[in-house]
Amino acid sequence: MKNLFLLLIFSAFFFTCKQSETNNDSSGSTATPHKQYSIEQFLTNSNIYARSFSHDEKEILVGSNETGIYNAYLLDLESGERKPLTESKDESVWVSSLFPNDNRMLYTSDNGGDEIDHIFLLNEDGSTKELTPEKGAKASFYGWSDDLKSFFYGFNKRDKRFMDVYEMDIENFNSKLIYENKEGLDFNGISNNKKYIVVSKVINTNDVDLFLLNTTTNKKTKINENLSGNQVADFSVDSKSLYYLSNDGSEFRYLMRYDIESGNREKILEDEWDISYAYFSKNGKYRVVGINKDAKTVVKILDNSTGQNIAFPDIPNGDISSVRISRSEDKMIFSAGSSKSTNNLYLYDFETKKHKQLTKTLNPEINSDDLVEAEIIRYKSFDDLQIPAIYYKPKGATKENQVPALVWVHGGPGGQSRANYSSFIQYLVNHGYAVLAVNNRGSSGYGKTFFKMDDQNHGEKDLQDCIEGKRWLAQQPYIDGERIGIIGGSYGGFMTMRAMTHTPEEFEVGVNLFGVTNWLRTLKNIPPWWESFKEALYLEMGDPNTADSTRLYDISPVFHGDKVKNPVMVLQGATDPRVLQVESDEMVAAIKKNNVPVEYVLFEDEGHGFVKKENQIEGYSKALDFLDKYLKNKIKG
Repeated sequence: MKNLFLLLIFSAFFFTCKQSETNNDSSGSTATPHKQYSIEQFLTNSNIYARSFSHDEKEILVGSNETGIYNAYLLDLESGERKPLTESKDESVWVSSLFPNDNRMLYTSDNGGDEIDHIFLLNEDGSTKELTPEKGAKASFYGWSDDLKSFFYGFNKRDKRFMDVYEMDIENFNSKLIYENKEGLDFNGISNNKKYIVVSKVINTNDVDLFLLNTTTNKKTKINENLSGNQVADFSVDSKSLYYLSNDGSEFRYLMRYDIESGNREKILEDEWDISYAYFSKNGKYRVVGINKDAKTVVKILDNSTGQNIAFPDIPNGDISSVRISRSEDKMIFSAGSSKSTNNLYLYDFETKKHKQLTKTLNPEINSDDLVEAEIIRYKSFDDLQIPAIYYKPKGATKENQVPALVWVHGGPGGQSRANYSSFIQYLVNHGYAVLAVNNRGSSGYGKTFFKMDDQNHGEKDLQDCIEGKRWLAQQPYIDGERIGIIGGSYGGFMTMRAMTHTPEEFEVGVNLFGVTNWLRTLKNIPPWWESFKEALYLEMGDPNTADSTRLYDISPVFHGDKVKNPVMVLQGATDPRVLQVESDEMVAAIKKNNVPVEYVLFEDEGHGFVKKENQIEGYSKALDFLDKYLKNKIKG
């Protein structure tokens, strides 16, 4: 299971890259002709994801934002046609699964981005029923039982701090409590025979303990031997083994098998990078493994009957990032895309080894040749530490036509700029901005030593990594070193404001998307359902109720607004439960007192991150206008 505390204030901006071994980039003496596109054109692209096959495996359930907000669709595997199942205009519908023997559907939805999700049933006649109606309680769909007669879900109606685990019978929709979570642990899975539940305890930033609970005897057994970063992968189909990921004695996570009867542990698979996930298909014929290779997911599938890896089809200009195998194990849906193209869904037949494209999500008005293929670069920070980053160079950038640039900072704090398509980044680059997405120390994906380097050091050495990224940009002959700004969402928004207050001369502008500016308030007001990893979060960030409060005050930008010298833009969602609106209100007010240009964009119907296209269009276009005014068109001297 993912370390949920890494999702603290995690922004949803990801990236795509082309690998490069050099720290130097050619100057490009000739400008490449390209067409510029509006933000409306970029956001006419649709994001789409597959969730489950239909019972007859003729359709798949997908979620898509093609109407401007996420809704549910059935996609016909033969024709590729999509049938809308929901037509929400206010709240996003996040699809969970179709039913095992019909096309009823489970989905979740919250209220305006408040993250208090409820589980809903959509019947085939279009009628809906809320299955977890308790007000103020959050629910999460966990998956189906092996016999497909029930499903498991988490629910915090008993205690808002802890997710208990329930099983709901789909014949009568009655629920029963199967795990009362009084210890503040995180549910990670249940065996096919329902005899074993695996739970985890977050110890600190790096380390997670795993426990196997025997539901018959209530005996709880610790799985990992030493303090290490552990994550559940899957139970074996016969319920005799538990597979998990561990970095015990290693920088990167590898796959382990734990024999439940004997307690023996065996290393199954390792790589030069973190194994992000591993699971079995329904009957265990295939094992799927995802590897986080330098900010890019590499998927491998092993045929357990032959011991051979499945050879994926070649997708021109695309990388396979995720797969879903049907219950019959005859078909597979996979997603593939690139830095220059949105992800699309493909159908693969294991027997014929043939595949076909099911979707076309890139706006046909956009020629992908006008977009920029990103590359991975590395540069040295102030202490010679190698910092990985994902770089986008505008097509029109030359020595004679120097361009402005942005340092992009991801969320987290333990997040990672990823190798996925981003409409916002491509929009900025298409309009003449170089973008360097920095994976500063403390980012995930580069080993546990690198990951913990920012513990109780946030806004200091990790910020210096970003400043060194600015200096790398300034060394490129086609970039104007006097026109470099900083932008980030969530924790990246904090880093943006930390830069504008702590090092006010470094960046010409700052764009803060829903960033933390008052750590004392944020850490005291975390959502109650984060209780299971609050202690670990305090170990990493600092405890606001102790002497740590002095440092948390010092690094909180809101208390240092008088130091801001250069223009700032702030974008915020009013219902954000992680970064409260009051933080951005106060930050903007503090900057205004200093008579510095500041622009504020507030969305009444958004939470942590903006999911509605109309709001994205408004926010991103205003961000470009702001950057053009204060950065691109800045008068030198």
